[in-house]
Amino acid sequence: MTANAEIKAQAKAKGVFLWQIADALEMTDSYFSKKLRKEFSEAERTRVLDIINSIAARRTE
Repeated sequence: MTANAEIKAQAKAKGVFLWQIADALEMTDSYFSKKLRKEFSEAERTRVLDIINSIAARRTE
């Protein structure tokens, strides 16, 4: 399984683009994509998953 596969799968399932996550983290999308190559810490993973859920929730309102 690739690094951060859960994050990529959650984003895809909820229709959230990686650039939207990067924007919420205040970084460029290219830098975020590079960060995805190595596994995130538990704290980073939780933060990114929360951002995905937040973006998805705003889209359904």
